[in-house]
Amino acid sequence: MKWNTMQHVWLILACFAVAFLPRFLPLLFFRTRKIPTWFNEWMKYVPVSLFTALVVKDIFINESYAFSMGDRIPQIIAAVLVIAIAYWTRSMTISVLSGLAAVFILTMVL
Repeated sequence: MKWNTMQHVWLILACFAVAFLPRFLPLLFFRTRKIPTWFNEWMKYVPVSLFTALVVKDIFINESYAFSMGDRIPQIIAAVLVIAIAYWTRSMTISVLSGLAAVFILTMVL
């Protein structure tokens, strides 16, 4: 199927709407309303839980979507180190950089 210019324009506009509306509508909705305290407390945990879900899936799930630990020993050790560093420093930057360094070094050594 060959697309013409107008179809490309509509595709770009649709992509813009799909990316923009989920960000804009909550802002529009909460512009004049006060956000409840319980909601703000709950939302503090969302970034951590999403990050954890991504990392755990990457470490323990292999390419065929099966649970696997044997071939990911450097990543598991690095994850434990990052958890300890994040707990002591409370810094996402230091945690991520130390995790990257740990994976690089452990992959070369093990």
